[in-house]
Amino acid sequence: MFQIGGLIVFCGLLAQLEAQSSSQDLPSSLIPGALASSPTDLVGNFTNALGKGLLSGGLLDSLSGKGSSGGLLGLLEKLTSAIPFLNNIVDLKITNPELLELGLAQSPDGHRLYVNIPLGFVLNLKAPLLGSLLKVSVKLNTTAELLTVKDEEQKVHLAVGDCTHSPGNVKISVLNGYGFLIRMLVDDLTEILNKVIPELVQKQVCPLVNALLSQLDVTLVQGIIDQLIQGLHFTIKI
Repeated sequence: MFQIGGLIVFCGLLAQLEAQSSSQDLPSSLIPGALASSPTDLVGNFTNALGKGLLSGGLLDSLSGKGSSGGLLGLLEKLTSAIPFLNNIVDLKITNPELLELGLAQSPDGHRLYVNIPLGFVLNLKAPLLGSLLKVSVKLNTTAELLTVKDEEQKVHLAVGDCTHSPGNVKISVLNGYGFLIRMLVDDLTEILNKVIPELVQKQVCPLVNALLSQLDVTLVQGIIDQLIQGLHFTIKI
């Protein structure tokens, strides 16, 4: 009985050694369980780095109009001045711009990464005689596609592919305003925002994201690239 028991223990130890030996011969990405904890860290570190970069890069200034181009506020003022009902509004102000929590998702084949960039702000409209006409809270989403590309030296980089905004993503919540004007103003504002936001996305948000990719930690970016090249699904954050 003792000999049989000893044989069982020996076989068990031998199996463990063989498993460890075979795991050492495999790339870490192919070892079962090797990515159990690292994907979470990779996703968290990447979203945190992108979020901080967007803020330090002036994303919120592009909403409030503090940037040199006037941002979203400048686009809104240009368009509202051409609309008969709104051309008497002399004070159009954006306050409380904010970047909400970023979301990440992968394409079904695992080779592309989609970054959801949700933004929010408060839009105030005032008229000369009536004072404050309407104050609304606006939420919108931009989606940037990230993919791997090779340069002339065949080095792989992370770059922005499509960068889009869906018109249906603009959400307006009325904070206060004149009752008989609310519906008309909200409809006009929704239409105006759907016209100007794509220009903001293409000229300011997307270039900022693309520029950030070359400024992020090299090890972090390389980790993302490795996962995308192999088509490994490492994120379900949305």
